[in-house]
Amino acid sequence: MPVDRRAAFQLGVLLLVVPAQYLISQWVTSDEVHRSFALRRLVNSVIGFKERYLSLKVWQKWCMDIISLVHRGPIYGEGDDPQGESPAIEVMKFRDPEGFFGASPEPRSPRPPHVQYRVGQVVRHSRWGYRGVIIAWDATARAPEWWLKRMHPRDKPHWKDMPNYAILVDTRDRLSPQMTYVPQENIEILTNMQIFHPAVDDYFEGFDGAQYLPRPNLRTVFPHD
Repeated sequence: MPVDRRAAFQLGVLLLVVPAQYLISQWVTSDEVHRSFALRRLVNSVIGFKERYLSLKVWQKWCMDIISLVHRGPIYGEGDDPQGESPAIEVMKFRDPEGFFGASPEPRSPRPPHVQYRVGQVVRHSRWGYRGVIIAWDATARAPEWWLKRMHPRDKPHWKDMPNYAILVDTRDRLSPQMTYVPQENIEILTNMQIFHPAVDDYFEGFDGAQYLPRPNLRTVFPHD
């Protein structure tokens, strides 16, 4: 929406009325000592406002806080609708302690032959159609039982017994940064495509034109990918 310069000017004038009235009254009715004190208070108030709200460091901290919240986005599963609106935020508390959703630090070695896909490959969800990149996998689903019951349909009990993959979802397909946990049969490989997600650089050090190249810590967990 374009800024109305006249309205902005009027707002600026209104904001200056109160301190100006205060300064004038102090200047006119007080002696020189009181006038100097009032002027110093006004200047200090302006400086304090600038440091609290107009400082570059304050805005940088605010931006970093927002980014950190984005990186801790929720994990979604197969029970979500195509718009990714299922609020499964509570699963985050299970990620690190139990190694759920591909987060276990245990090396996946040897690599089971039935695990078809690898960390760094770009994929599409065959049901919902969104794109993403694989950041982890489990030979069988590793998630809280209640989460599996909620996200896996009753007619798909075999999903928990097949490889499941943690995927960073492309923000062009779902605007809110997400990570999903997807059974192997719902994945299709894509080639020559990069993914947009604020956490991609946390997991990968580059893209070779076909797939993403895992960082050393990720290669330690998935040495054969």
